Formats: sequence, C-alpha cells, structure tokens
Amino acid sequence: MTLYTQKDNNIRKTWLLITVFLIIVIGVGWVFSLAMDTPVILLVAVIFSVSMSFISYWKSDKIVLAMSHAYPVSMQDNPELYRIVENLAVTAGLPMPKIYVMNESAPNAFATGRNPEHGVIVFTRGLLEMLDRSEIEGVAAHELSHIGNHDILLGTVVVVLIGFVALASDFFLRWSFWGGKGKNRDNDNGGGIMIAMALILAIFAPISAKLIQLAISRKREFLADASGALLTRYPEGLASALKKISNSDIPLKVANKAMAHMYISNPLKKKGFFSKIFMTHPPVEERIAKLMSS
Repeated sequence: MTLYTQKDNNIRKTWLLITVFLIIVIGVGWVFSLAMDTPVILLVAVIFSVSMSFISYWKSDKIVLAMSHAYPVSMQDNPELYRIVENLAVTAGLPMPKIYVMNESAPNAFATGRNPEHGVIVFTRGLLEMLDRSEIEGVAAHELSHIGNHDILLGTVVVVLIGFVALASDFFLRWSFWGGKGKNRDNDNGGGIMIAMALILAIFAPISAKLIQLAISRKREFLADASGALLTRYPEGLASALKKISNSDIPLKVANKAMAHMYISNPLKKKGFFSKIFMTHPPVEERIAKLMSS
C-alpha cells in the first residue's frame, strides 16, 4: 500500500472542482448576457471555459517549461539528483517524474504535469548548489507530493478559469463605461436591477475568485509539506530548505505572477498589508513550525 491509495478519490474531487468552476464561469456569462441582452456572451463563456480547460489539461507542462526556460536532466547528467527523486518516487508509489533544471541562481523549485504519469519536477541551479542532500530530498518530496495529490492539474485549471472571470468582468465594465446598452436598459425595473447586479458581479467576482484561488493554494502547500515530510521521514530537511530559500535575496529572473503560486516558495517577495492578504503561500514561519511539530 502506498501513500497515494486515495488516488481515484483525488481525481474525482479534482474533476468536481473543475465542474464547479465551469458552472461559475457559465453563471458569470449568463448574468452578463442578460444585462447586455445578448446570448453571445453566454455562448462564448461556455466555449471558452471548456476549451481552455482542455488546453490547460493537456498542455500545462509544456507551457510552464517554456516560460521557465528549463532543460531536461538525465541520470548521466546528475546521477545523485536522479537517484534522490527516483527513490522518493518508489517510496510514494508514483511513476518516476521527468527532471528539469532552470539556469537560475535563485534557489527554488516547482512541479508540473497533468497527472503522475506525466509529472515533471523543476529545480533551479541555485537550489542544487545551495542545499545539501537532505534539503534537496525534502524539496523533491514536497514537489512529488504535489504531483501525487493532483495539485498541478487543479492549480492550472483554477488559474485559467479565474483568469476568464477577470477578463469577462473587465469586458463588461468597459462595455458599460462606453455606454453599452441592450434592450433590458429600456426596462426601468427588471432591466435596471439586472444591470446593477452585473456591475456588482463584475467588480467583486474577480476579487472573490482570486481570494478563493489563493486560499486553495495555501492549503495545498501545507498538505504537500506534510506529505513530503511523511515521504522522507525527516521533516527537518524540508524545514531547513524552506528557511534557506526564503532567506535568499537572489531574484528569480523568469518569475511572474502567473507562475508564482507553483514554486515551493513565492519568488515575488513583497511586503505590506495587501501582500499578506494576497499571499500565494503560507508564511514560511508557519510552514516550518508545522513541520517541526509533526
């Protein structure tokens, strides 16, 4: 029995969440279509959400690998790293993921791939140079746990669908600003109420969706930490790695907001009240404290 005996259950939960997000996107499109008195918006919402979900499912790994300029590493290139990941994959009962390296001095790592059979773990050159074996093992176990928990697919689809909510809301606000109107505007009762509802939705839906996405991301980081510690049976390794990574001041050149949530530690380090609200990761101090108390 492996650490991922609930694989089928995780898959069902993942597709349930995808379905919920599809319903939300279709609902946003429906409200906007009524307010603008054109069913085309709803049709576009349905087509776009479904097509982007399939694209993100099949092409997510290729997209993020291209964005990060990562290159593949074989056993001949780095036998020690390969054996670390291979041993952890065997312990977890997962297929051996592909290993990639980014030519970046900043210490960091992330995982991608639509399912465990197509899993990929990416390490930066700086991480491999800065961390010792037990710390690299902790990072690898954390990323393997993301793959085993199907977090990559979930995170990718959530990003795509929430991005659509933001685009649709922005389109409606611009349409309203430039005096757009439909037949409903001639109705002082139902039409006016629908327009008001759509405006409120256009303003608050993207914010709410983003906060939900970030909350999911933080929860999955805690889960990956716990699963990774269970894999190595040495939580101190991951805790030490997190401390070194978070204390590094070396910038990650390819870092961007779209991928920030995927890394083991947020490469976009900002301070302030609003940055705490919109954190993609839990505070490192909390993660380390949970690891050391496990």
